[in-house]
Amino acid sequence: MKLGRLNHVGIATPSIDASIAHYRDVLGATVIGEPFDLPAQGVRVCFVDAPNAQIELIEPLGEGSPIAAFLDKNPLGGQHHLCFEVPDIHEAKAWFEGKGARVLGEPRIGAHGTLIFFVHPKDMGGVLTEIMESPKQAH
Repeated sequence: MKLGRLNHVGIATPSIDASIAHYRDVLGATVIGEPFDLPAQGVRVCFVDAPNAQIELIEPLGEGSPIAAFLDKNPLGGQHHLCFEVPDIHEAKAWFEGKGARVLGEPRIGAHGTLIFFVHPKDMGGVLTEIMESPKQAH
């Protein structure tokens, strides 16, 4: 398996609106669309464009959200995960599992509308890592 490009850096935030304003007004970044809810993952999400990747702003959708637990430990928010693209999500899952890495759950649809899974930070040098199937290219 060959790891693809860095797609985004996930940033947990207690206020997606405040984070959007910061990236837009302080850093001059372009915000992509409006925030949207992903109830299945317990988060509200918005993407910010950067020249070489995106920033995914993530706010919890209630106390049961995995982001709520992250914010309990990091009240100001912070880097939550890195996301890398792969050409085939099922091949990547099998590859990580074959290396003994703990894959967290089955592939599911992520914020970009493509299949994703996460690899436990203890198996990735301390960094929660999202693996995302690259959007299919038209032939």
